[in-house]
Amino acid sequence: MKNRIFLFLAIMLSGLFFLNCFMFPEMELSEKKAAKTEIKSTNNKGFAIVELFTSEGCSSCPPADELMAKLQLESNGQNIYFLAYHVDYWDRLGWKDQFSSAEFTNRQQHYKDWLNLYVMYTPQFIINGNAEFAGYNEAALSQKIADALKTKQIDTLKLTTHSDNDSIAIHFETNSVDKNKKIFIATILRKGISKVQRGENKGNTLNHVQIVKELKSFSISEKEGNVTITKPENYNATNWQLIGFIQNTSTGKISVTTKADLKS
Repeated sequence: MKNRIFLFLAIMLSGLFFLNCFMFPEMELSEKKAAKTEIKSTNNKGFAIVELFTSEGCSSCPPADELMAKLQLESNGQNIYFLAYHVDYWDRLGWKDQFSSAEFTNRQQHYKDWLNLYVMYTPQFIINGNAEFAGYNEAALSQKIADALKTKQIDTLKLTTHSDNDSIAIHFETNSVDKNKKIFIATILRKGISKVQRGENKGNTLNHVQIVKELKSFSISEKEGNVTITKPENYNATNWQLIGFIQNTSTGKISVTTKADLKS
C-alpha cells in the first residue's frame, strides 16, 4: 500500500514539473543571471514591436513590466515600439486589474492560434507578431528584439492625426493593400499606477508603462484613407500615444509599425 502511495505521489510531482515546464518554457531562463545583450540600431529600417500580455493579478508579471519599462528607456529613439495588454482571466482570482479587458485576452488567444501554442499564460512577450518569449530575462528578450531589428521593413505606414472634442481622426498612407492585412491602432496610456489590495501581488504598488487602453482594426482597401477612433477619457497630448501597425490576420505577422504622437 505504501509503495502505491509513493508511486502516486511521484507521478503527481512529475506531472506538475512537466506542466510547469510546458506552460512556461523559458521561465527557468528568466531567473538566471545572463550577460546583457546590447540592442544596436540597424540601417535597413528594421523594427521591433514588443507586445506584453500581463496582469496585476499575476505575481510573475511585475518583473516583466519593469523590464519593458527599462528597455523602453534604453531604446534611444530606435524603431522599437512597446505595448502592454492587461488580460482579464486573472481578475477572478482575487484582484481585478483596472486596466484589464476581455478584448486583450481575445488578442492573446489569436496569438495562441497563430503561433500554434498549447496554452495562454502571463507574462508573455510577442515580438513582431511571429516570435514569443516567456518570462522576464533581459538578455534573452534583448536578443530577440535585436534579431527583429535585423529584418528589413518592406511595407510602409504613415499616420497623421487630428483631434476634436470627442474623437481622433487618423489619416493613413501605406503601400500595402491586402485582404489578409489590417491596420491596427492602439490607444496607449504612457504610465499608470495601482496599489494592489488583494491577490498574488497584495500590498504592492505597481507601476506600468505603455498601457493599451483600446485596440481598433480597420480593413485596407486603398493605399490612403481616413479612420476615426474615440478620444480616451482624461486625454491630454503628454500622457497618451497612438501606435499603428499592419498585421496579417491569417498568420499574425506584423509587417510595419509607426507611432503618431497625439496633438491637442
